[in-house]
Amino acid sequence: MGRRPATYADLEALPEQVVGELIDKELHVSPRPAAPHTVAASRLGGELTGPFDRGRGGPGGWLLLDEPELHLGEDVLVPDLAGWRRERMPRPPRTAAFTLAPDWVCELLSPSTVALDRAIKLPVYAREGVRHVWLMDPEARTLEVFRLDGASYRLLVTHSGPAHVRAEPFEALELELAFLWGEEQVR
Repeated sequence: MGRRPATYADLEALPEQVVGELIDKELHVSPRPAAPHTVAASRLGGELTGPFDRGRGGPGGWLLLDEPELHLGEDVLVPDLAGWRRERMPRPPRTAAFTLAPDWVCELLSPSTVALDRAIKLPVYAREGVRHVWLMDPEARTLEVFRLDGASYRLLVTHSGPAHVRAEPFEALELELAFLWGEEQVR
């Protein structure tokens, strides 16, 4: 006998220490991220917010958020970071969930989420027209930059190690990957 389709009520019933997502009526539950994941996500958000969200020392024009709950059709996804161009979303809605697909998402890969992020979530982002996706792996120290090309993503570049990089759609800013990985020299 088959399982019943998961519902939003199943998401609401999850304990706080996990992240739940609903994709193709299936409930996906992941543990809260480990320290390398949290460090990389927090630092990336910090690096991008000033120049892109606030427009300080950069072009502005973006709304950037940590772990927004996206309601895309019947699917509920929670990317690590997401961004909308301000011309598409001048202000965040006054609701808990976002129904407008972002222009950019970043998923931080971990052993427990890599298959979900690559095989299940990426096609949903493509279906919804998310133009750019970054897949970051803080353990492997890689940043993969994808751009939507028709109905699927094309890998533009894979950066690795402690490099200084510029990556679409935030190429106006040079990112220091060693800082994102938590490897910078303490001053």
